Amino acid sequence: MGSHVNLATIDWVVLIGYLLAMAGIGLYVGWKVRDTESYFLGNRRFSKWLMIGQSFGIGTHAEMPVSLAGAVYGMGASAIWYQWKNLFATPFYWIMAPIFRRIRRTTLAEMTEDRYGPWMGGIYTVFALSYFTINTAAMLKGAGKVINQATGGEIGVNTVVLGMTAIFILYSFFGGLVASAWTDFFQGFLIIALSFMLIPPGLALVGGMEGLRETLAPHELSLATPQGIGPWVIAVLTLNGLIGIMAQPHMLAAVGTGRDERACRVGMLAGNMVKRFCTVGWALVGLIVAAAVMQGHFGVSSLADPEDAFGLACRHLLWPGALGLLVASVMAANMSTSSALMVDSGALFTQSFYRKAVTGRADRHYLWVGRISGFLITMVGVVYALFLIERVLYSFLLTETLATYMGISFLGGIVWRRANRYGAIASLLTALCANFLLYYVRQERLDHWDPGVFLGSLGAGILALVVVSLLTAPEPEESRQAFYDRLETPTDVGEASSAKEVAEAGQQSLLVNLLHLRRGAAGVGFLTAYREDLRGFAVGWVVAISLVFATWLLLGAS
Repeated sequence: MGSHVNLATIDWVVLIGYLLAMAGIGLYVGWKVRDTESYFLGNRRFSKWLMIGQSFGIGTHAEMPVSLAGAVYGMGASAIWYQWKNLFATPFYWIMAPIFRRIRRTTLAEMTEDRYGPWMGGIYTVFALSYFTINTAAMLKGAGKVINQATGGEIGVNTVVLGMTAIFILYSFFGGLVASAWTDFFQGFLIIALSFMLIPPGLALVGGMEGLRETLAPHELSLATPQGIGPWVIAVLTLNGLIGIMAQPHMLAAVGTGRDERACRVGMLAGNMVKRFCTVGWALVGLIVAAAVMQGHFGVSSLADPEDAFGLACRHLLWPGALGLLVASVMAANMSTSSALMVDSGALFTQSFYRKAVTGRADRHYLWVGRISGFLITMVGVVYALFLIERVLYSFLLTETLATYMGISFLGGIVWRRANRYGAIASLLTALCANFLLYYVRQERLDHWDPGVFLGSLGAGILALVVVSLLTAPEPEESRQAFYDRLETPTDVGEASSAKEVAEAGQQSLLVNLLHLRRGAAGVGFLTAYREDLRGFAVGWVVAISLVFATWLLLGAS
């Protein structure tokens, strides 16, 4: 196939059909959205299937296959851990998910304010808006790179960015989280197609898995290598994901909007496990491109930008119709997340700033403020994508790392009751200063990621939280107790339930009671009091380990 590919008529039919279908679904299900509770949270009535689709769709972006395929092309299979860094953290999601339901708030900024006071809530809001901006930009740029390469440069990267923005804004502006959740569910099938549709023709081109093994060096097919990513780096990446996931500002809408806590748990765990499975497909694309280039199939001896690998494979391996499906799938991966981030950013601005400054207005007034502010914040992300992003992978890791540094106080405030606002701000400032100062001294980009720098900065932030909290006055007992009362009361068993009743129902939280498990059990046996957490946690580990083992076997046990 030549280096320049025009979209065939069937490609345009597939693509336009997809766009019309998504716009129609989003506008239809969002037609009855008339208040902020429905627009921002979908009235917290999503089923477990919708929650699975929402968690998968929001957590999967077009920059992920782009960045991972590029990293695997350059480093080998061990680069899969850039995306699998959360794999061993995923079983913990079953334990974390109910927290987002029990806090009974609209945004995580409100939760932060409940725990640490209003000015710490304001700091979280600034972080969250920065997170939304960088994440939206990285997703749009990643999609632009894929579609640009897939069409042989026929469509410019920035043209894709602007076009996609117009599309997802159309239904998100009116339908809010309801439209986002339903389109996430349907777009999830396209995202799965995106993850695996290149593999059959790619393997046929390079001689199957045997051809990969014969062409590539053994270390390129290893899941852990000294030249790539070894066990220590994997452990650091896992720690990054485990702490950071709790503080990511879209998590409340993505995880806490199920009709009950079981729906929230199933959605977060299963939705993210599907993503881990798709990651194997993205990694295989990177290996296929590396082998194809070495075998001389694509007419190039190397790639100047490794992140062009995924798009290059699209251009050379897909047939008419499939290319249109690929472009639609890339858009699906981005639109599913971008629409949710737009709604979440509008909720954040409205609840944390506007509603406090302008009081006494009708709910419909705040609904429109949420819509307009979400749109404007999204446009800031578009500008960032057009002019500031150099490497998608580094932008992705930057947002994950910033969330982890914020997560020190966020997660610390859940498990350690003595943590206070002074320790919280000290932990964030210490971790950020250590992180950026080390990169500055090393003369590296500030959005670079190095495991040693990250671990050192994380350790400094945790130490600052503990030391400063112990040296300063604790949070007021009344507000602190109200915060923990909500976290210790499941939404499924009734607000008036005692600790013993919660324990007998098996719904005590391992996370909330981590430092006092026996007291949290309220005289009930450990396995009984925490059985809901323990069962899902065990299943999560079985699935995670099985996925690694199956991938190891697929690559030739290398």
